[in-house]
Amino acid sequence: MRNLFTCLIAFIYIASAASAAEPLPGTKPLEETGDLARIMVDGIHKYLDRELAASPAKRDELWKADLASKEALAKSTPAKRERLKQILGVVDERVKPNLEYVSGPGKPSLLAEIDGCKIYAVRWAVLPGIDAEGLLIEPKDKPKANVVAIPHAGQLPEELAALTKGDHFALRIALHGCRVLIPTIIDRKDDLSGNAKLKRQTNFPHREFIYRMAYEMGRTLIGFEVQKVLAGVDWFLANDAKLTIGVIGYGDGGMIALYAGALDERIAIINMGGILSSKANLYDEPIDRNLWGLLQEFGDAETLLLRGAANQHSPNISGYNWAGPQPVKAGRAGAAPGKIEYEYVDGDKEFYRFQLKLNPKTPTRVDFGGLEQLSVNVLEFAKALGLDENKHDFNRPEPRAISDSDSRHKRQFDQLIAFNQKLWRDSETVRKDFWKKADAASPEVWDKSCEWYREYFHSEVIGKLPEPKIPLNPRTRQVYDEKTWTGHEVVIDVYPDVIAQGIVLLPKDMKKDEKRPVVVCQHGLEGTPRKCIDAEKGPTYFEFAKKLVEKGYIVYCPQNPYIFGNHFRQIQRKANPLKLSLFSFIIRQHQRTIDWLETLPNVDSKRIAFYGLSYGGKTAMRVPAVEKRYCLSICAGDFNEWIGKNVSVDLDRSYMWTNEYEMYEFNLGHTFNYAEMAYMIAPRPFMVERGHDDGVGTDEMVAYEYAKVRYLYANRLKIPDRTTIEFLPGGHQIFLKGTMDFLEKHLGVVKK
Repeated sequence: MRNLFTCLIAFIYIASAASAAEPLPGTKPLEETGDLARIMVDGIHKYLDRELAASPAKRDELWKADLASKEALAKSTPAKRERLKQILGVVDERVKPNLEYVSGPGKPSLLAEIDGCKIYAVRWAVLPGIDAEGLLIEPKDKPKANVVAIPHAGQLPEELAALTKGDHFALRIALHGCRVLIPTIIDRKDDLSGNAKLKRQTNFPHREFIYRMAYEMGRTLIGFEVQKVLAGVDWFLANDAKLTIGVIGYGDGGMIALYAGALDERIAIINMGGILSSKANLYDEPIDRNLWGLLQEFGDAETLLLRGAANQHSPNISGYNWAGPQPVKAGRAGAAPGKIEYEYVDGDKEFYRFQLKLNPKTPTRVDFGGLEQLSVNVLEFAKALGLDENKHDFNRPEPRAISDSDSRHKRQFDQLIAFNQKLWRDSETVRKDFWKKADAASPEVWDKSCEWYREYFHSEVIGKLPEPKIPLNPRTRQVYDEKTWTGHEVVIDVYPDVIAQGIVLLPKDMKKDEKRPVVVCQHGLEGTPRKCIDAEKGPTYFEFAKKLVEKGYIVYCPQNPYIFGNHFRQIQRKANPLKLSLFSFIIRQHQRTIDWLETLPNVDSKRIAFYGLSYGGKTAMRVPAVEKRYCLSICAGDFNEWIGKNVSVDLDRSYMWTNEYEMYEFNLGHTFNYAEMAYMIAPRPFMVERGHDDGVGTDEMVAYEYAKVRYLYANRLKIPDRTTIEFLPGGHQIFLKGTMDFLEKHLGVVKK
């Protein structure tokens, strides 16, 4: 009898397990094994790797009409220059040209005279509050040409001028009869990347420290340094408009020379070394080289095409590799990964692409060998400038100690910080002007007038992926079987290799034709759907998905791809040059998920709500702003004066002190703070959930930003009941108090 009972129990268990393994109706069995979140993130990387590899061919197609003739290229060039300016952030009007000699007690502005060339310490005006500072070399006789010589990051201007050891190419140019300006370039040390008052210090290279705040404000460090070169050109022309102007540099200096020459026709000759490449591995380089949308239209070959001539390139120089940021140590961390490992062959191939575009029938392959010295470049440069080609030797002076280079670099660094902090402080006025087309005559009119902003936000700020065209192909398997509800893991196809994945929770008491609202419950950084469902040791998610399904709602918990540390953050690095971002994928994943949810027989497609914490709150601001099928949105533990949160160096909880380098979105500061994102959600219901002690922001910051939202809903649109904010004692967590009331008010009470 005992054996019979055991067999019966076993039979019941097997039958139950077989039933539990059945997929949801209309779906296939989910057979994928392993970590589905890892599969998701890896798949996005595969997608981006394909797009990066395909980008040169796509640019070829884009430029085809412009390269049909010299006239077509000349006609298209001004508009392309304007687009490149926007990408680089070269958008600020420079001040009136002015150069002054820098001296002080015991420090004359004339630093040295070498073979008749006089070397001065100088600074010249660039933008309000920003100067360039470096050296001016005046030739022995009247100048025959003007040149800006640009060091690589970490090189002192004095090295180029032969005042210290190194490569003295600026002095060699001066010996050919040129006046030469040498700007100071921000280096990649990290000693200034902090705030002593806040007791905050990082290992961010100085270039990354400036890059972060500038990128959020639609600027780049590269762009600022291009502006310094162009301000030098302004000064040259103000003094003698007849002289030919050239720009030369290598490494970072070569990159700045390339972009300056591409943007400004007044520069007759450019000469750059050690920088041309396919840009296929831009995501592996220092993050200060990250440029939004660059590879849609401009590889290095295309940038050279803005010059319209093939004889302005010189040998690439090897030997300036950079291993990456300083190692993490106590109190100094957070830098983005990145290194410089220049490959000459890659640069040579890119230059050939340029030649092929200019002369598709008879391209001339130039192999520079990769081991040329910059002194050879100087001879080629002199020839291009129309000067004599004789090699000019000089009496090398004894290297001297450069006593004030650190203070000069700090002045340059501090000026850039101050400029970007002012951009942030002034940005609210700029956003108001940007939003002047929105019409609050009524909720319906407002919604319609915001369509332009939604499209701009999606295309220009987030980055818009193409509409998915493959079938949803939903696969499911049961992973929960509770007393009143079941849970099923779901995988949906978005693009080849790219999936959307999550867990759907279904109440067991739903009738056949009954339609119920859905609440999408979104986890935060490094989270998973189960964190929204299962009990935890500490108060973070408060089992809010489980409690909502127990209230009778259908609940969906998506897996978002912000998991696995730098592995997901590098999605942002790969995506940005393609004018895409992490949220480009998240938006499409959510849209495909809604497409599937709408097929479920008990889902009310008009009542699908969003509720997210932390990074899920970041999602709550961005996805419903674009996807209007989310009928309401609740942002928990994230709503903020978001631009200050990213940019401020005086805020102890700013992302300027963390490793979250993917947070920065190009020019968000002048277009969409969190209030403006909420504007795109309006007139749909919108709520903020805030713990007083949540370290993501301060009550004052959150209340200040939310006040703008409240003003729109209550005063302008006359719908005050559709928005609210709840402050509660506690930290970074879900509370499910006022938010439950908000859901019940706008979705309806399902079960008391």
